[in-house]
Amino acid sequence: MNSLRYLLATSVTALAVAAGVVVDATPAAAANLLGNPGFESGVLAPWTCSLGSVVTTPVHSGTKALQGAASASDTAQCTQTVAVLPNTAYSLTGWVRGNYVYLGITGGASTWTPSAANYTQLTVNFTTAANQTSVEVYTHGWYGQGTYFADDISLDGPGGASPPGVPGTPTAGSITNTSVALTWGASSGTVTGYRVYEGTTVRADTTATSATITGLATCSTHTYTVAAYNANGESAKSGTVTITTTGCTTAPPTPSGLTVTGTTNTSISLQWNASSGATGYRVYEGTAQVATGTGTTATLSGLATCSTHSYTVAAYNGNGESAKSGAVSGTTTGCGNTGLPKHALIGYLHASFANGSGYLRMADVPAAWDIINLSFGEPTSVTSGDIRFNRCPAAECPNVESDADFIAAIRAKQAQGKKILLSIGGQNGQVQLNTTAARDTFVSSVSAIIDRYGLNGLDVDFEGHSLILNAGDNNVASPTTPVIVNLISALKTLKARYGSGFVLTMAPETFFVQLGYQFYGGNCGGCDRRAGAYLPVIYALRNDITVLHVQDYNSGPIMGLDNQYHTMGGADFHIAMTDMLAAGFPVAGTGFTFPALRQDQIAFGTPAAVSAGNGFTSPAAVQAALNCLVRGTSCGGYALRGGTSPNLRGLMTWSINWDRYYGWEFMNSHKPFLNALP
Repeated sequence: MNSLRYLLATSVTALAVAAGVVVDATPAAAANLLGNPGFESGVLAPWTCSLGSVVTTPVHSGTKALQGAASASDTAQCTQTVAVLPNTAYSLTGWVRGNYVYLGITGGASTWTPSAANYTQLTVNFTTAANQTSVEVYTHGWYGQGTYFADDISLDGPGGASPPGVPGTPTAGSITNTSVALTWGASSGTVTGYRVYEGTTVRADTTATSATITGLATCSTHTYTVAAYNANGESAKSGTVTITTTGCTTAPPTPSGLTVTGTTNTSISLQWNASSGATGYRVYEGTAQVATGTGTTATLSGLATCSTHSYTVAAYNGNGESAKSGAVSGTTTGCGNTGLPKHALIGYLHASFANGSGYLRMADVPAAWDIINLSFGEPTSVTSGDIRFNRCPAAECPNVESDADFIAAIRAKQAQGKKILLSIGGQNGQVQLNTTAARDTFVSSVSAIIDRYGLNGLDVDFEGHSLILNAGDNNVASPTTPVIVNLISALKTLKARYGSGFVLTMAPETFFVQLGYQFYGGNCGGCDRRAGAYLPVIYALRNDITVLHVQDYNSGPIMGLDNQYHTMGGADFHIAMTDMLAAGFPVAGTGFTFPALRQDQIAFGTPAAVSAGNGFTSPAAVQAALNCLVRGTSCGGYALRGGTSPNLRGLMTWSINWDRYYGWEFMNSHKPFLNALP
């Protein structure tokens, strides 16, 4: 959650990067480790670029430079992997020109410039981890922002020994009944050979950048990746390519008209149109088959009360199975009363710092605020899991109340029906639960804070690098990355400990949720592995979340379900981003459809004022978005895929303090409007 105190450093306008931690250490040596740093060779190698070329103008020095032709669907990223030494300081510099140009280390520090009419130098200082022996340097532009240029890129420091870089994603050439020809881009660094994998099985080992896989079954589907190796080990695997051998006969067409026809506390009933030539149908929830039969109806039973599920259906016969239908979501009945108003006003209170907006005592928070998130609980270290909530010191907040008065004010708010939550994270509060020990410490330390102050629940505001998917973690419904798995376990434990009255909210940035429609960090070859990283957490806790209020600010353009880019700051962005949660959406490259949330679980966030964050939206535009989402009016030409949401939970803002600083414009404009919604 951004504030002047936190310098807005994780602006998700960058989306694919987070603000880098600058290290004061001086590099141990001054030698450029990068090959072809000024592109003077006239070719890109050893750089690997998606949409890059070498040009003769404009250049920073010499006679050549890199040109990246960023498009609406590709940032034109160029990467190079080099060997480094562990626990060693390095300095990455480069000269860039264009709109939204980035320089950084994959999975680590980075920086960017929003608009460089002339060549501008970017610098990223970092220290390698204890066991780190290689880094991948990258530069790229941004979606739809046009061409950028880069020149004289330098990584200064001592070299090391490491495996080669990741090969390019393989592409399929000739496909027959029993074989497929594959080609891929060469790896950077020293390469002894390449291994072609199907899952964990090596299907080919070659020194070339191509291979033909034979002996396959007719009309069979296969997925391949490629890894490079040398004497120092094997690279990470490339992106995947999936092929189906020829020789298939006709399968039935995809069923149409899938709808929910009824719900109970424990079941959801479905119906669809018949497919010609089908001998039966299979119903899927994600990738799991949950029902099969010869008719065009199914009832899924044994479901949890007040739980949301997303289903698809496929037809089959002796020749195979059709593609899956479009997804439909349903929610079982029996949802309990949260104690919140139908449309709630949610805000963050700077409880541990003053910020430029000043400190606000709990007793002075107006009664209009229905959920008050205390900002922030932060860890003692990134990986400790030990969360501490330190109230603002008197030196920074002269008007801070005593603990006794603070607790008394919390009780008074709760007596009015308000929910007071501990918000964990924020921009500076990086939390990585890498181990079960950190998970257990997280649970015990958070419980201690909740118990001490008698709070109603927890808000998860993980930003930066708190959540990042491991390469190959491609199953949203069953993640394997430790920081994801342990967070899910910790939150489920807290929910079970405090019972059904425990309020659980989340405030992810668009980068961690809606960007998953285009890129998913578990499978994308060149994108930031944090892309969509909140999705498995939200999915696992979809029946436990009280409110999900995505931060619709500090964001770059995001593609909506209309396959158009939407830009923050207006009604259109809030409509498109919120509609994705109300309709559900396929997660890129996974075959999984993220199911729609219940309407009462959905809100959206916007800055309270121009000083609170990028993407401030005027009250009139916010209310136009609410009218579209709740009433279906003022949609500005956008067609709601999820339909209207009359039970939409409401609005979140950063922050209550900033709203007070600007004369309560947000509260005074929106609380009466929310109360008047149907």
